[in-house]
Amino acid sequence: MTTEHVVRTFVEYYEDRGHHRVTGSTLLPPPGDPVLFTTSGMHPLTPYLEGRPHPLGRRLVNVQRCLRTTDLDEVGDSTHLTVFEMLGTWSLGDYEGPQSLDWGYGLLTEGLGVDPGLLHATVFGGDERTGLDTDSLEVWQRLGVPVELTLDDNWWSNGPTGPCGPDSEIFLWTGDTPPESTPTGDDRWVEVWNHVMMRHRRLDDGSLVPLPQRNVDTGLGLERLASLLQGRPSVFECDVFDPWRRLLPPLWPLDESSLRLVYDHLRSAVVVLGDGVRPGNTGRGYVLRRLLRRVLTVLWRDDPSRELGDLPGELVRHTLDHFRQDMDPEEVVRVLCDEERRFRGLLERGRRVLSRPRFQGPLDEEDFHYLHDTHGLPRDLVRDLRSR
Repeated sequence: MTTEHVVRTFVEYYEDRGHHRVTGSTLLPPPGDPVLFTTSGMHPLTPYLEGRPHPLGRRLVNVQRCLRTTDLDEVGDSTHLTVFEMLGTWSLGDYEGPQSLDWGYGLLTEGLGVDPGLLHATVFGGDERTGLDTDSLEVWQRLGVPVELTLDDNWWSNGPTGPCGPDSEIFLWTGDTPPESTPTGDDRWVEVWNHVMMRHRRLDDGSLVPLPQRNVDTGLGLERLASLLQGRPSVFECDVFDPWRRLLPPLWPLDESSLRLVYDHLRSAVVVLGDGVRPGNTGRGYVLRRLLRRVLTVLWRDDPSRELGDLPGELVRHTLDHFRQDMDPEEVVRVLCDEERRFRGLLERGRRVLSRPRFQGPLDEEDFHYLHDTHGLPRDLVRDLRSR
């Protein structure tokens, strides 16, 4: 089942159940939002989860592209990507958790053909503020899906304050043997879908008050789901990465972990550029710059002559087409090459500056501030140069 087939099946399944598709996915949050990038499908919908009427109604479905910098150091494992797409559904004060879980089980087993015997669920076990999520527990027991009760793992919040509530997560078994243990005891259980019963608001003092309406917010990563359905051992082996795996290893021979970082960061950089961001020293521009510098650091580790201008145009076009972006692929490559030239110059200047006697010993905060403010050398780059 291709990734595009997964998207069609997901959206049509929920449209058949009265959900309206939210379009216009972008990495850039709404004006006035303090975060740099959209990090989840629910992010643009926060005002509606808090009670504002949505123009499309109370049942929504969408495919939202997201970017998470918190996972940068985990990129290269089997499940984490910097830019990814999130499949999501919402009930804005309409149906509640049991209906959402029923439909989720139906989509996985009937719509996508997942063996019910490979599923496991986790449910919020209750604490001094909120009791056991009996509604979710009873759904899974009725469906014959094994359940594990947890506390922190099944309470969802978007920060120290704001909307929150218990959630029920659905896991798929990926082991070569029959399912064993439980999701918290065996990492061969991979989380595929989270259903959040968003009923509360956490205040500054930690207390909970009811939201104006009881919502359900669900989300599952498209690439992770596609890789599992395709029987692939990692997200980097699902079909959206097929062109990358075919074209880049012959061009830049690297170990598997390094190749995955290059796939992820270059693909992410193309998407960020496609949404209108350009490299810079602050904010979104610096996230993009950091992605590209991490790629170049890996590429130049073994061969300093490698250049981003050699990146096959097919990969740029494939990425822009997949994310439905209109940017000219040749313009993408021009920006990449300009940033590469800037980074080469910065590295040369950094090496000269750091060779001075003043910087031969341990560096203190004053040194880091001087290197950044006077010579434009970020702390992470200084540390990288000194470690070589």
